[in-house]
Amino acid sequence: MNQSKRKIAPRSLPKVPTGIDGLDEVTGGGLPRSRTTLVCGGAGCGKTLFGMEFLVGGSLQYHEPGVCIALDEGADKLADNFRSLGFDLRALVKRKKLLVDHVSVERSEIEETGEYDLDGLFIRLAHAVRSIKAKRVLLDGIDSLFAGLRNEAVLRAELRRLFRWLDDENLTAVVTAERGNGTLTRHGLEEYIADCVILLDHRVTGQISTRRLRLVKYRGTSHGTDEYPYMIDNDGISVLPITSLALTHKATNARISAGIPALDEMLGGKGFFRGSSVLVSGTAGTGKSSIATAFASAACARGESCLYVAFEESPGQIIRNMHSVGIDLEQWVQNRSLQFYAVRPTSTGLEEHLASLQKLIKRLAPSVVVVDPITSVVSVSGIYGVKSMLTRLVDFLKVQRITSMFTNLTFGKGTEERTEEGVSSLMDTWIVLQTAPKNGLHVRGIHVVKSRGMPHSREFRELIVGDNGVDLGEVLTHRRAAASDNRRAAAVQR
Repeated sequence: MNQSKRKIAPRSLPKVPTGIDGLDEVTGGGLPRSRTTLVCGGAGCGKTLFGMEFLVGGSLQYHEPGVCIALDEGADKLADNFRSLGFDLRALVKRKKLLVDHVSVERSEIEETGEYDLDGLFIRLAHAVRSIKAKRVLLDGIDSLFAGLRNEAVLRAELRRLFRWLDDENLTAVVTAERGNGTLTRHGLEEYIADCVILLDHRVTGQISTRRLRLVKYRGTSHGTDEYPYMIDNDGISVLPITSLALTHKATNARISAGIPALDEMLGGKGFFRGSSVLVSGTAGTGKSSIATAFASAACARGESCLYVAFEESPGQIIRNMHSVGIDLEQWVQNRSLQFYAVRPTSTGLEEHLASLQKLIKRLAPSVVVVDPITSVVSVSGIYGVKSMLTRLVDFLKVQRITSMFTNLTFGKGTEERTEEGVSSLMDTWIVLQTAPKNGLHVRGIHVVKSRGMPHSREFRELIVGDNGVDLGEVLTHRRAAASDNRRAAAVQR
């Protein structure tokens, strides 16, 4: 073989886990060990929180003490700010797991000469590192170090010296910086020197705020280049990657009832596959919520737990409405086998909805999840954003082996086709509900469009929603539908 074409065996770059929920999945294991990572973004995007979670996670989860050099805020102010998120920085300082040092830089003290250097900072940082045997470092607000320096040659030289010093000391460092005008940072230099660059973006579209994280570069390793949603809540930062990019979640042959025996018969006689995703779509009044609540109630009756996500109605309203069709949800709420998560879709962005759902699902560990309806979030964020959210949610539920059912309101054939093209491909089973006006009455009908992995009926059957619950009637043809209408009309006249 030609020596010039011979390749060496690839070796993975050493990385350190961050302790930030979801970030290690995006980065393939964490940040580069003994190298410097630049975290940049505008005001309020969570740069300081990112760096502090990196230090706190390292000290508590991975036994790696950390040093924070705060260039913008004092140590007491930082401790008070992070206490609201459940981080007790003072306790970590007392246990010598963390050291926070505030370095104040006065612009008047900076002279723009070739003699400007960071020797004082190096001495102070070295003392802090040795005092607690730190492995991680956060330099928060590096812009402040060069606030009065306009000599680009000196600036570049000192930045390189700072980053080289951190590498030579075998410290895994996070450096935060404000985003510049047309550049990632104010000076436009830090991103070229750092080994890893993470951009945090906080944007507002249609009065809804969203946050995105992007790996701009990561030397020595392959990495994703997409934007990943992230959110900030009482637990800190949560990054929302696709849970299983390789689609490696396991499938089972176990079945779960739809809660309607006749519908189970249409699905090979056994119902849905456990851990699969189901879409129930149809126009208003076709019985989508009735099918969803029958499915939830059946799960609770089997001794399983269900999480019902409601985007349009309150739990009390759903319970009252379902009483009228013979479905008693109150009993399952009382024994806590049925939990409701009811919220307006406009209350927050898709990312926060998704993160909240994932945390709730992890805490409750339900067997079944119902989302009713997804149409509400489509109207807020558009089909592309919702499909991205649903991809992540469906994938997450499948990894957890949770059976899910989603309802979707359609508004006629044209809109139905556009909407279903966006979400139906994600689902394992797709059930369409329709009505046909005949003789002044509307007959509900149900049709199983697809159900992957099983033989299923393709008949269009009548859907009966009455005092005794939900059931299926005979196969509907034009003649039978008309006869059914006549029977119903006669019953109304009597």
